Amino acid sequence: MDRTFRDDGLEAFAEDGPPALPAGGAVLDRDRVDVWYASYGAGPVVMLLHGGMGNSTNFGHQVPALLAAGFRVVVMDSRGQGRSGWDGTPFSYAQFAGDALAILDGLGISRAAVVGWSDGACTGLAMAKAAPERVAGVFYFACNVDATGSLPFVMTDTIGNCLTRHQKDYAALSPRPERFEEMSVALQVMQGSQPNYSAEDLQTIAVPVTVAQAERDEFIRVEHARYIADTVPGAEFVLLEDVSHFAPVQRPEVFNGAVLDFLKGLTL
Repeated sequence: MDRTFRDDGLEAFAEDGPPALPAGGAVLDRDRVDVWYASYGAGPVVMLLHGGMGNSTNFGHQVPALLAAGFRVVVMDSRGQGRSGWDGTPFSYAQFAGDALAILDGLGISRAAVVGWSDGACTGLAMAKAAPERVAGVFYFACNVDATGSLPFVMTDTIGNCLTRHQKDYAALSPRPERFEEMSVALQVMQGSQPNYSAEDLQTIAVPVTVAQAERDEFIRVEHARYIADTVPGAEFVLLEDVSHFAPVQRPEVFNGAVLDFLKGLTL
């Protein structure tokens, strides 16, 4: 990885996207919905879960770094996004978590660390709540746990560039590329009501959690991220300086360094 790489405004992300993932991939039939996934390398398992409207290729800067550090990396495209199908039913983080756990089952993986970005972070926490014995820890980046954690939406050029990339990828990857707007609306419905964890809910989480917050996040309040870290038992808070909601593709060395520090503290 080029340690000098910077794409703060996501101009390169919009134009060219991140580096391609290694070759490979398969689909898992989940109640007649094909969910795409891939597994790379060997070693302790790290599952990467992407944000809303995106796909696993958004982790093109992270997969090589994790493979070089000796991890096995599993990625998936959440249903309705990327290469995965969708039956039109409402989305939920519990549903996404079930898909992720089923993929681990299919790969014969009993336990994995989960690195989640935005919607993927919520999915990782849902996995930890549903099956804590399967989750070695959750790196929870850039998501809220209730409606109070969201900032008022303000469109920016950076967000526009991200949306451009998502639209390009959906047109190229999706089995139903004409459904981008329908998918986007359905995600917004989910995000408008989920997750909705109380403090008591957070206090039941029984896996190691690192709450990572971008200093300039466009969507999530910094004080909300601190609240999550203060409420989940034993959780740690990490502030990623001078990056925004899109840190994994803006400054990969910043994001990857925080992820690798998180992984060092786990029993895998």
